[in-house]
Amino acid sequence: MIFVQSDNLKPGMVLARDLLGPRNEVLLTRGHLLTAANIARLSQIEHKDAYIVDNLDDATEDEGIISLRLKRNTVNAVRALFSHIESDNREAQSHSFLQLRHYLDEIIDELSADRNMLINMADLKAHDEYTYYHSVSVATLSVLLGISANMNRTALYKLGMGALMHDIGKVFISRELINKPSTLTTEEFEKMKRHSSFGYDYLREQWGGPVESVVAVLTHHERYDGGGYPLGLIGDKQPLEGKIIALSDVYDAMTSDRSYHSALPPSEAIEHIMGNSGVMFDPQVVSTFMKKVVPYPVGSKVRLSNGLTAIVVATNKESLMRPKVKPINIGRQDVRVDDIVLDLLNDPALWSVTILGLDR
Repeated sequence: MIFVQSDNLKPGMVLARDLLGPRNEVLLTRGHLLTAANIARLSQIEHKDAYIVDNLDDATEDEGIISLRLKRNTVNAVRALFSHIESDNREAQSHSFLQLRHYLDEIIDELSADRNMLINMADLKAHDEYTYYHSVSVATLSVLLGISANMNRTALYKLGMGALMHDIGKVFISRELINKPSTLTTEEFEKMKRHSSFGYDYLREQWGGPVESVVAVLTHHERYDGGGYPLGLIGDKQPLEGKIIALSDVYDAMTSDRSYHSALPPSEAIEHIMGNSGVMFDPQVVSTFMKKVVPYPVGSKVRLSNGLTAIVVATNKESLMRPKVKPINIGRQDVRVDDIVLDLLNDPALWSVTILGLDR
């Protein structure tokens, strides 16, 4: 299959995977033959991309990170908890906490089943209801990093609950400020920064869950160099749960469409994370992250520094920034050069060749 930007979709292409809408509803099913009307509709709703069948492709299809059912259920539980806090329904809040614990157990089960899983962030993306989907995406990425760091199940639960609720304090900030489409003023940003303290206070008083989860909510905006908030913790003064959630939060935010910025490609967000190792983020957490997150998903079309355009056909787990690719010729159609696979990691003749970015 090939990962195709919506601007490059053409009638007659066949979907390799279900095409999902803003709330993860199925818009078009796998195997659907795209029509001009389909493509026009996708453009109207600003749908970003699709996986397309390529009969010449022998790459293995990515199965996704967590099941669609589990993602939907967890998002619904997060949404319900936020709503019950806003309405001050204490009994319903208690029920929502129990639901979240149940779904987090399922997330840990699914992710623990394949400890070698690599992360393709396209499988976590949603286009609407940002806060709820963001909470689930951050929790999923955080738990995967925790598994990679050999955390036990109890520690994964504490990490995952902190991640699911890391933005719960935003319930206590006006929706106008949360949804503001332009850059925040200094005064507005100071108000926004209080959400981690608001969330900590609420959970400490109303939840009674693990202290590590509650402290993670408080510290997920701290920085390794001490420049974060609200406490200005430096280095190992920030708990590990807060460090992992901090990185997951920034990465998911950077790769998501918001009203005030467009999503960055995973490769650019990864470069930001790498560049801030030892500054914003703990170097050990960055090292774990770099072994798990795929910057160029299988099926992506990329531009190489030697002038070629290529399709990613496999990842190299030893260095995810240097996958195996097949060059293509660009004419009236993209035609794969037969029987040529470039291994950017293991072929010494290609060590000077780098990926410049996705070909859009």
